Amino acid sequence: MKRVLSLATLYPNSHTPRFGTFVARQMEALAARGDWSVTVINPIGVTPVPMGRYRALALAATSGVEGGVQVFRPRFTLIPSVGGPFNPAMIVRAALPLARQLHAIAPFDLVDAQFFYPDGPAAARIAEDLGLPLSIKARGADISHWGMKTYANRKMRAAAEQASGLLAVCKALADNMAEIGLPRDKITVHYTGLDRSLFHPLDRAESRAFLASHFGLTLAPDVRLVASIGALIPRKGQHFVIRALTQLPNTHLALVGAGADRAALAELAQELGLSDRVHFLGSLDHGDLPRVLSAADATALPAASEGLANAWVESLACGTPLVITDVGGAREILPDEASAAGRIVARDADAIARALQELFAEATPPEVVSLSAARFSWEANAEALASYYERLTV
Repeated sequence: MKRVLSLATLYPNSHTPRFGTFVARQMEALAARGDWSVTVINPIGVTPVPMGRYRALALAATSGVEGGVQVFRPRFTLIPSVGGPFNPAMIVRAALPLARQLHAIAPFDLVDAQFFYPDGPAAARIAEDLGLPLSIKARGADISHWGMKTYANRKMRAAAEQASGLLAVCKALADNMAEIGLPRDKITVHYTGLDRSLFHPLDRAESRAFLASHFGLTLAPDVRLVASIGALIPRKGQHFVIRALTQLPNTHLALVGAGADRAALAELAQELGLSDRVHFLGSLDHGDLPRVLSAADATALPAASEGLANAWVESLACGTPLVITDVGGAREILPDEASAAGRIVARDADAIARALQELFAEATPPEVVSLSAARFSWEANAEALASYYERLTV
């Protein structure tokens, strides 16, 4: 059995259990195969004097076996807002001694990073120290945001040159990586996975009864419901969906997620007279998402940037068509712009409203929509990852 040491700042913990769940599912699926032993170092950034949420994060910096994966959570010093240039070095200071210790006990075959910045440059330093091959995965915002910052781009390019291989969650992101100077010939596309036992079409009436009992969201059978899943931050564009609602009478919006934009979104809904039709469900357990998606008539996710969002795949798997913007792997999910599975639209309230009206009128059966996600599973994801890792370690 080969051994991989994965560095992942994106990973769930007891304080933020929904943060980076897709990374955890990927590594757990790989470990479940039995041909790779998986160890994750999940560095937790904490301010010099932990207060507020940083105090809660400090308490969450615990280690253990989770889903068949050994997870270690060392703390590193984080300076909010201005610490970006220093985070890779701070992570190395916290993680390298642990990596050396673990490698001495049972040697690793590969070091990988699950996000390009700050994980990539930090993992590069660890791989160099241990004399191991390196892999780095890009997921979206690490390229669109960090790749545009000169100091981060410089470190990312150096790490990519050292790496034996790079991963991208979609073809479009691979092209974006090349555009910022990362070597295209090293990039392998690695699509996300999906828990098919969890995400599949559920009975709509029963799912709406679940929303009524758990969130007080009671809808008549003829009322439309739009779901929007993601952090409540400007980049995700929930305000466009709220504005689109002004053109969609008899339609409600369920926002799943938390973030700094919540108050502004609630204020916007109130200004537009939509407070009774915009519902904030908060951060939900992953097991509750299929009920929300199956209760909805469509999912609207007008992000400004994205890789290949897990929420896209999960929505389709539940039989709920998408309205998304032309970002990242959108055209790899919806190759036909007017398909039963959804629409790719401008990041504009009018365009979103028109697309939703079209999907409502078509009313494609959920079982048909779900066929668009047939190729996704965590088993397929793990098989592709294991094969890729093997190539780097021969």
